[in-house]
Amino acid sequence: MKQERSYPKVIVSPKGERSVLYGHPWIYDQEVSLPEEGKHPIDGSKRPIDGSKRPTDGSLVDAVSTKGAYLGTGFYNSHSKIRVRLISRNANDTFDAAFFERRLRYAWNFRKSVLREEDLACCRIIFGEADQFPGLTVDRFGPVLVTQTLSLGIEMLKPVIFPALLKILQEDGQDVKAIYERNDVAIRALEGMKENTGFFGVTPDIPDKVQIIENGVRYFVDYQTGQKTGFFLDQKYNRQAAAKIARGKRVLDCFTDTGSFALNCALAGAEHVHAVDISAPSIEIAKENAVLNDLEDRMSFEVANVFDLLPELEKTAKRQYDMIILDPPAFTKSRKTIQSAERGYKEINYRAMKILPRGGYLATCSCSHFMSNDLFRKMLWSAAADAGVQLRQIEERQQAPDHPILWNVPETNYLKFYLFQIV
Repeated sequence: MKQERSYPKVIVSPKGERSVLYGHPWIYDQEVSLPEEGKHPIDGSKRPIDGSKRPTDGSLVDAVSTKGAYLGTGFYNSHSKIRVRLISRNANDTFDAAFFERRLRYAWNFRKSVLREEDLACCRIIFGEADQFPGLTVDRFGPVLVTQTLSLGIEMLKPVIFPALLKILQEDGQDVKAIYERNDVAIRALEGMKENTGFFGVTPDIPDKVQIIENGVRYFVDYQTGQKTGFFLDQKYNRQAAAKIARGKRVLDCFTDTGSFALNCALAGAEHVHAVDISAPSIEIAKENAVLNDLEDRMSFEVANVFDLLPELEKTAKRQYDMIILDPPAFTKSRKTIQSAERGYKEINYRAMKILPRGGYLATCSCSHFMSNDLFRKMLWSAAADAGVQLRQIEERQQAPDHPILWNVPETNYLKFYLFQIV
């Protein structure tokens, strides 16, 4: 039997209803209306004519169809274009602390199933909508969990969710001591939230940089000021795939950040790896990571703009490298800039194809959801044609499974990774 509904209602348009029934958890502002208001006959105040309460930002609401059918329950926010973020379509769910603890345990047990045991010390534990925690990211780097909260509903539930997650991990024997919040992203303003960083709860005795091991490579992770949460975990197994090819080769790693692809290749036996990034602080950490792994003799580093470097190498250093890795940041974060992003991706891939000798290897990827796989493949085809080469595909890959892809939510499917030989 369905429980008595106590949440305010929002009415979802037929378009929004179709999206929900197809499994997408977002209901946009133009797809939502509130029950019609009428004057109360005694005090004259305005109240919904069906007697339901008015929703408040960050609170739970029931989404119903124009015919009154229950569609799901989610977080409401009048500040956001994503007006409702559904967390359940089960009318019998009770959204208490036990509910969210079950969800957290489900997410952690999933990671334990799909990752190697040695990878659990540095992995993504919560991947937003894919784990039914809309707008929440939780990455683990050894003793610290680094979070990013991008929805108001989750923000208001942090006192429930965060302690429960620590409890679950500690009870499972995981040496996790603290949660650090990296809410230093402008997108929070779209939800009516301010930016902030710092430890959640008591400040622990943990250094500003922690060490992790991934694929046998040691890293310093600057979880307080590094990019995003401090380290990109989604390329975990793609780095291994590239490293297999790199043995005995001269490798150029572009957009290296803190050196992850470069270090994997060097550890796998590359003859030499040259790592390039526009960020001087990132290159400094990459150098520290090389020393940490005793790989500095087979690695070199350069602070440079890859868009300037590749044309110069095409002129002066053709066939200097046997393998080039292109792991750029997202060139587009909206549909409006896809065309310019496509030009950027084509430019670097075209240049890499021109620099590499016949028989050389190219690892290339895009982490932008809006740059679809079809568009990315089309771009690579065009770049190869302009460069006068053919691409022999070795592997096509996606993000690591701790960043699960929910087929009903295309936004969770974002990383494209290809390995080619130039022929």
